[in-house]
Amino acid sequence: MSYLRILFLGSIVFFNITSCVSVSPKSGENLGYSDSLLLKKHVYALAKNNGYRTYLDNTTLNKSADYIRDEFLKISNRVSIQGFKVEGRKFRNIICSVGPENAKRIIIGAHYDVCGNQAGADDNASGVAGLLELARLLKSQTLKYRIDFVAYSLEEPPYFKTQNMGSYIHARYLADNKISVQGMICLEMIGYFTDLPHSQKYPVGFLKWFYGNTGNYITIVQKFGNGSFGRKFNRSIRKNATIETKFFRAPKFLPGVDFSDHRNYWEFGYNSVMITNSAFYRNSNYHTIFDTPETLDYYRMSKVVDETFTTILELNK
Repeated sequence: MSYLRILFLGSIVFFNITSCVSVSPKSGENLGYSDSLLLKKHVYALAKNNGYRTYLDNTTLNKSADYIRDEFLKISNRVSIQGFKVEGRKFRNIICSVGPENAKRIIIGAHYDVCGNQAGADDNASGVAGLLELARLLKSQTLKYRIDFVAYSLEEPPYFKTQNMGSYIHARYLADNKISVQGMICLEMIGYFTDLPHSQKYPVGFLKWFYGNTGNYITIVQKFGNGSFGRKFNRSIRKNATIETKFFRAPKFLPGVDFSDHRNYWEFGYNSVMITNSAFYRNSNYHTIFDTPETLDYYRMSKVVDETFTTILELNK
């Protein structure tokens, strides 16, 4: 390993350590806001279909989109469909808005498609369930910003890292129309946790010395130079943690840092963060038939939603 590479990787570790790598919830102060039974209901509704919500199965993909739309309509009458075509087929982003109509926006997003013929419970029915629950919790709050909850299609291969991703379509729409965005929050796999030792891996092996080797926490991922929204989000979530929470900032080319829909908002200059259990660095069921609703921890998933909810409220003060 070259001297420059060692220096570079060392700087990543130093930067994260000095930025407060981990925060633990304060005992006795964790109020429950989200409903773990509702989270479970949403995951099962999305994951237990007769087909698979892939780009090749429009029937199941559209059935999932209809479910999300119907749940959003229980929350707000400001629900819209952003349709787009890829290779002659129609796909849909589902958008629900709460808060002041013409205010600066916070985008909260999660993709609802899956990779291949599998249920995709953690990836990413868990993120969509969190999206729906956050919308339910925030609908009656006094908000400074408009919040757009966006469920994306086509995050998964073969369209990942292409301009056909639903999140790229949405981010480009915001940029093209010069819509003012405070920041974006991406929910990517928030349901799988384990207390088994050596269950957590990292893109750079020695990070386990600082972050631990047990997959029992949630991670807030950002790139270097992510702007004021990212800094404020981290400060707030440190105060509102309801689950063990770790913070990771690195160059976006480090494997995993840009592996979801937030990458497309970075592309258009918007501050964005990803909330994740670290996907394949922890969950061995990733992109397999074993990623089922029965493998998720709905209690800890609800704690992720709780701390995100209270953080968003604080950002709206």
